[in-house]
Amino acid sequence: MPLAKPLLPLALSLAALATPPLAQAAGGYPERPVRLVVPYAVGGATDVIARVTARYLGEALGQSVVVENRPGAGGGTGSLYAAKQPADGYTLVMMVESSHAVNPNVYAKPAYDPVKDFTPITNIANVPGVMVVSPQSPYQTAQGVIEAARKSPGKLNYGSSGNGGLSHLSGALFGSTTQTRITHVPYKGLGPALNDLMAQQIDVVFDNMPSSGGLIAGKQLRALAVSSPQRLPQLPHVPTYAEVGLKPMNDMSWYGLGAPAHLDAAVLGKLSEAMQKTLQNPELVKTIEQQGAVVDFQTPQQFGATVARSNQAWARLIKDIGFEKLN
Repeated sequence: MPLAKPLLPLALSLAALATPPLAQAAGGYPERPVRLVVPYAVGGATDVIARVTARYLGEALGQSVVVENRPGAGGGTGSLYAAKQPADGYTLVMMVESSHAVNPNVYAKPAYDPVKDFTPITNIANVPGVMVVSPQSPYQTAQGVIEAARKSPGKLNYGSSGNGGLSHLSGALFGSTTQTRITHVPYKGLGPALNDLMAQQIDVVFDNMPSSGGLIAGKQLRALAVSSPQRLPQLPHVPTYAEVGLKPMNDMSWYGLGAPAHLDAAVLGKLSEAMQKTLQNPELVKTIEQQGAVVDFQTPQQFGATVARSNQAWARLIKDIGFEKLN
C-alpha cells in the first residue's frame, strides 16, 4: 500500500526519541520465556513470519519466545490484548500494516492507537501482495480482469478476509485505480476465500505471497500481478502492478515487531540489538525470502516513523476511495 514520502510531524516526533542504551544496561532481561502475540490465525503470513522470528530471536536472547495466536476483528483483538499487557519486555506483538495501519483507520472508533499504545521495535520484512485467480479462470492477465470489469460493472467479484481488512481495501483500491466496479465478497479469513477461488465460486482475490505462494507454485492458483519493486524471482513471468498500470497498488506491506507502550529503554535496546542479529541469520533470511518477502531491519525510531507514515497514508486512501468506516 502507498506510503507518504515526507516524514510527518508525528513520525518526526517518534524519530526524535533517544537511541536505546546498549544491551548490557537491561540487566538480566530476559529471565523467563517471552510471549509473542500474533493477532491473526495460525498459518497466515503474519504467523509464518512470527514463528521463524520467534525461533531465532529466542536464540539471540537466550530464552524461549513463545508464539500466542489471538485472532479476531482484523487483527484488533490480539493487538488490543497486547497493548494492555505490562510493558516489561515479556509480551511482544506482531505490528503489521493490516493491524497497525489499516485496522485503526477503518473503524469509526478504533479500539487502540497504533502509535501511542505501542513501542515500535523493528520492521522484520516487507511482503509483496499478489492478485490471484483460479487456473481455470478465463482471465489470463490483470488487464483481462480490468477489461471484463469495465464491460460488465459489478458482475465480477473478489473475496477478502473480511470487511475492512487489507485484502478488502486492496480490492477497493483496484476499483478506484481502474475506475471499475467489482463486487466485494467478505469471508472469515483468507483461507475460505482462497478455497472458493480455487472452486471458481469467486473471480479474484488480492492476497499476499506468504499466503498464496505455495498454491501458486502448486498450480492451484494463477498469479496475475505482484506488488514489488521488481518481478519476484519465484514468479519471473508475473508482472508487477506498476507494469500493468496499477502503480498505486505496487507497494509491499510491512510486518514488524513491537511491545506495549512505555517499554523500558534498556529492554528496548536489548531487543533491538537481538533483532538486528536475528535478521542477519541466514536460515531466517532464507525462510522469509522463500515466502516472497524481503528482510528489512529498522531501528525503533525508523520503524516508528514507518508506522506513523503508513497510518497517514491509509487515512488519506480510505477517505479518497469513499470507504464507509465500520462501527
